[in-house]
Amino acid sequence: MADLMKGKRGLVMGVANERSIAWGIAKALAQEGAELAFSYQGEAFGKRVEPLAASVGSDFLVDVDVSDDASLDACFASLKDRWGRMDFLIHAIAFSDKAELTGRFSNTSRRNFANSLDISCFSFIDVSRRASELMPAGGSLVTLTFQGSNRVTPNYNVMGVAKAALESATRYLAADLGQQAIRVNAISPGPMKTLAGAAIGGARATYRHTEANAPLGSNATLESVGGAAVFLCSDYGMHTTGEVLRVDGGFHVLGMPKAENI
Repeated sequence: MADLMKGKRGLVMGVANERSIAWGIAKALAQEGAELAFSYQGEAFGKRVEPLAASVGSDFLVDVDVSDDASLDACFASLKDRWGRMDFLIHAIAFSDKAELTGRFSNTSRRNFANSLDISCFSFIDVSRRASELMPAGGSLVTLTFQGSNRVTPNYNVMGVAKAALESATRYLAADLGQQAIRVNAISPGPMKTLAGAAIGGARATYRHTEANAPLGSNATLESVGGAAVFLCSDYGMHTTGEVLRVDGGFHVLGMPKAENI
């Protein structure tokens, strides 16, 4: 390791278990010397996150509900009290009613549409504003998206719309916060075997299809996504902002499956 993140501090939001993309990112950042805080929502997730945080030397955990202003106020007050400043934030939070991640997109309910956009997109805008106030010397904000934002993916439904909004928000935040030397980017991995990914109808078939057709012949790993996040959060990424960095084995360049799979 090269200590690319030595002396830098940041919050990782969205670790659910050891297979979470957020955990892959956290591990990579910690291996490069970063000091980490973790958010979780509810006691059950807290019990899962605590030993993972301890394994990378962190005892800084905060219970946060991103749909509640008071909860977010308390989270960032804790960060300010303990650290005074921060250098990066990882936003790996998304949600939609699992029942609406199968079948027809046109059956999306008004309530779930609003809730999905609130948690999956607006929460990034909200935490970015709060985090930027603790980044007087600049910093890096990173969120997670997926190819269903711009290409129809079976059963991804309202999450595709939410991720499209998230990618647009990333660009607007990059323009907004660039004057403070704060970079804002998104990472777009291909399908991964995570708790969140399993909620999408037909997830296994999508995973197999992507692996079979990606130019590199494999899906992203926690390590490859973690490495991309390290780049974006380290000084090597100092002039990268407003970007959607794809870590999907090249699947996004295809117009059709490989000839042998047609």
